Amino acid sequence: MKIKVLFKWMAALTLLVSGALWAANSVDLTSSPEVSGTPEGSVKMPKQQGRMALNYVNQPPMVPHSVDGYQVSKNTNRCLQCHGVEHYRTTGAPRVSPTHFMDSDGKVLSNVAPRRYFCLQCHVPQTDAPPIVENTFTPSKGFGN
Repeated sequence: MKIKVLFKWMAALTLLVSGALWAANSVDLTSSPEVSGTPEGSVKMPKQQGRMALNYVNQPPMVPHSVDGYQVSKNTNRCLQCHGVEHYRTTGAPRVSPTHFMDSDGKVLSNVAPRRYFCLQCHVPQTDAPPIVENTFTPSKGFGN
């Protein structure tokens, strides 16, 4: 029994040490396609246009600047470089909403909840482009243009 436990500890230690050596001698992760080439906190993206009116209650705010080239993956989120709680004061960007820190059970987390991490699923760049297909949508009363 003691030999089994000793073997498990030695295997775990071997994995830990080999992982640390691999990480220390590994490739530069900043060259990975998932990681933005923009150094964190080095860009202050100004608004490129005024905020457009929302069309319905609880509509996610639209993004008033270009997001071309933004990296949002499981490893990095370019949006949080300006809108995250660590940076919004220095960048002047709106802070991530407190609702984005709650998991599906309502538990408040210290980081953005996984279900709210991929910003561009809900927050889209605003544009005045015509609809792709005809529709009869009208904004809720008191909303819209």
